[in-house]
Amino acid sequence: MSIHRLAPVCLSLVIATFVAPAAATDLPDTIARVKPSIVGIATLKKTRTPPIHFIGTGFVVGDGLTVITNAHVVKQVGVEDTSELLGVLTGTNQAADMRSATVVSTDPDRDLALLRIAGSPLPAMKIGNSELVREGHSLIFTGFPLGMVLGFHHVTHRALVASITPVADPAPASQTLNAKMIAQLRNTPYLVFQLDATAYPGSSGSPLYDPETGHVLGVINKVAVKGTKEAILTQPSGITYAIPGRYVQELMDKRPPPRP
Repeated sequence: MSIHRLAPVCLSLVIATFVAPAAATDLPDTIARVKPSIVGIATLKKTRTPPIHFIGTGFVVGDGLTVITNAHVVKQVGVEDTSELLGVLTGTNQAADMRSATVVSTDPDRDLALLRIAGSPLPAMKIGNSELVREGHSLIFTGFPLGMVLGFHHVTHRALVASITPVADPAPASQTLNAKMIAQLRNTPYLVFQLDATAYPGSSGSPLYDPETGHVLGVINKVAVKGTKEAILTQPSGITYAIPGRYVQELMDKRPPPRP
C-alpha cells in the first residue's frame, strides 16, 4: 500500500473547546451552514476546451477573501503555461461563478497554500483547536471528490479519527525500509490525522470539521492507495490523511499584509 496525494484530475483542523459529535438532526444544519464557505479550485484558459479545469477543493477563512487549499493543488498552475489563470468556483452547478485568485503564501512541508480571491467577501469558516482532537472523534469533511464530472455539487463524508500519526509514507514491508524513511519516522516535525474515511481525486484541500460547530480541525491532503493511482476510484483504501488545523492558523498568521 502506498500514499498518494489527491492530485488534480480532469474528472478530476482552532476552537476554544472540542465538543461531542452532533446529533443526526443537527448535521444537515451544519453542512448547510458551511457549504457557502467551501469552494472549488480551478484554472482558466480561454483557448482550452473546456476552458475551466477543476483541480481541487478549498475553503474560505479570515476576512472572507482568504482561501486555504493544498500546496500540491496549485503547485503547477501557470508554471508551463502563463496563460493559465488560477481561480475559485463558488455556488453550485448552474449557479457556479469563477473568481480570480492569487497564491499569497505556501507551506510545502505541510502541503498548505493560502490564496487571495477577488470580489466581495464570502462566509468564512472558523479555525478550531486541533490540539484537542483525539483518536475516536467523529468528524466530517466536505468537498468536490470528483470535480465537475457530475456537476458542481458539494459532497460530505463522515471521518473517524483512527490514529494521530507521524508524517511518513508507509513501506509495503519492513524489508523495504531505507535510511531516509527511518530518519523521517524519527525526526518528523509534526503529526497528522489518519482517518477511517474515503476521499477521492478532487477532495484535496477539503476542510475537516466538527459536525456540530462547523469549526475547521484539519485539511484533507492524501490517501493510502492499493496498487496504482488509478485504483483510487476503483479500489479505494478507506484510509485518508489530514493536516491538523493548527498549521492553517500558523500559515494565516505568517501571511504578508494585504496590499492597500
